[in-house]
Amino acid sequence: MDIAILETGRPPGDLATHHGGYDAMVRRLLGDGHAYRSFAVYDGKLPATPTDFSAYVITGSSAGVHDDLPWIAPLATFLQNARGVAHLVGICFGHQIMAQAFGGAVAKAERGWGIGLHEYEVLSREPWMDDAASIAVPASHQDQVTALPPGARVIASSGFTPFAALAYDDYPAISFQCHPEFDPAFAIDLINGREAEIGGPTRRQALDSLGRPNDTARLGRWINDFLAPATKRASPATTLVEAAPIR
Repeated sequence: MDIAILETGRPPGDLATHHGGYDAMVRRLLGDGHAYRSFAVYDGKLPATPTDFSAYVITGSSAGVHDDLPWIAPLATFLQNARGVAHLVGICFGHQIMAQAFGGAVAKAERGWGIGLHEYEVLSREPWMDDAASIAVPASHQDQVTALPPGARVIASSGFTPFAALAYDDYPAISFQCHPEFDPAFAIDLINGREAEIGGPTRRQALDSLGRPNDTARLGRWINDFLAPATKRASPATTLVEAAPIR
């Protein structure tokens, strides 16, 4: 399958040297068998039209959907035009920008940083899932979805992140607040690099949690099974919306 990875950020400092960029992490998560192309959205790069690829994976970012950055509104518009044209998968910031662009809302989490290994209860067993009742996956976020877009359903949740994973009924799109592309070593390095931002007890608990078994491989299989029907491109959208600031 031809998959475009829409990179909305880069690992801080020299972490990419040791762990690779977010595009490399997505490729490792989904594995061989796909034709990948990466677009540095944070530098204003996007595919020419949504019909160029069968699927789009939108990565995480240190940016927030409300930040005054020149690439955020064009990305939101691109995703609006891609609905029903291609399969969409959002990860962390990707989860948030999809929800915001499609009519939901995003805000800072009331409980602060969500870091470490988080466990999410599976609320709806989708056709591309197995029978897991819950999943434990690394997380790293301050913002989260606070109101659902029309047509979206919550398929996984936790006390910290009520809208942790979404599926859309009107078009093939799913998204996750967690980071299935993160391996524990990267998640640990990321937390250690934010020592000044994250309080000691929270940071220590998060670091300890990352030593436990995780479900990143399972979530990678789920995403692959979700993408499996996208064997050929859908028909082009008949109307394109113009870039405008998202609210």
